[in-house]
Amino acid sequence: MEALQQQIENASGLDDLYPALAASRMTAGWHKKRPSLWKEPRTEFRPLHWRYETGKAALDQAGRWIGTELAERRNLLLFNPVGDNDYSTLRTMVVAYQMIKPGEYARAHEHTPNALRLILDAGPGCFTVVDGVKLPMHTGDVLLTPGGCYHSHFNEGNANAYWIDVLDVPLVHALEPMLFSELPGKTQEVREEPEDHAFYFPPAKTEPQLAALEARQGVKLLKLPVQPHIKTLDISLLDMEAGSRRSVVRSTASRVLAVIKGSGTMRMGETEIHWNAGDVMAVPCWCAHEIVADQPARFLEVCDEPTMRALGFYREAQA
Repeated sequence: MEALQQQIENASGLDDLYPALAASRMTAGWHKKRPSLWKEPRTEFRPLHWRYETGKAALDQAGRWIGTELAERRNLLLFNPVGDNDYSTLRTMVVAYQMIKPGEYARAHEHTPNALRLILDAGPGCFTVVDGVKLPMHTGDVLLTPGGCYHSHFNEGNANAYWIDVLDVPLVHALEPMLFSELPGKTQEVREEPEDHAFYFPPAKTEPQLAALEARQGVKLLKLPVQPHIKTLDISLLDMEAGSRRSVVRSTASRVLAVIKGSGTMRMGETEIHWNAGDVMAVPCWCAHEIVADQPARFLEVCDEPTMRALGFYREAQA
């Protein structure tokens, strides 16, 4: 330390000072490697599209060689190619396709991140248990697993079950409050099997609510009441009539769209894709997008706007 102090005091110019500052773990603000402020939001994350038919085929193949005893969760993470990232879908969210085979169960664990699931294809006998509450997993259902709740998945039917997971793990990674634990014994006791629950949104509940909404240019948006159970994300169902379009301006929020039914096209920035049922689209921060429905369509939309607003960071581009 005394040698560094002497080096700083004996510096004859900035070229002598900079190495001494670096050795002292200091950076001159006027001489940093990269800018720390910029005029508008920017991100390395790209707008991307994943096809369910590809994910389903890959899960079927993986299911020949790996079970839930080894993998715990047989899932495929939809990652954005940012640096060496092979996990995060967007800066604050990760999305995965998951499959469970007949007779399998995914053992119980809990963690800080919040999770939700969109069931793509599941027959009778598939269910999840969240803190002792048994909830069905039927095609079209949306289920919540708030952070800190033990959860496990079971398939007592006779066909593979597939769903989409969305979690705010990357946000937890960034803020660093991660906690994880497995339930001793690994299997939860079912203490309750309600017909209705705050963590469970089946089509039987949401379709009448959607039907009661007035369409605006052929588009309806139903925001699911997930507060206070999940505070970091907005979760909505988006209905679009055939031929309708929905345009969303650039904002500081990132969002994921999972297709429940229908087909059409989507433009995200300069990227244009064609989507079908089960597909996933990721729209990063400050990326405008427009969806066009060729057929009557429904999406699950998950957005980190509540996090941006809570932190005072939410902004939209000027029209």
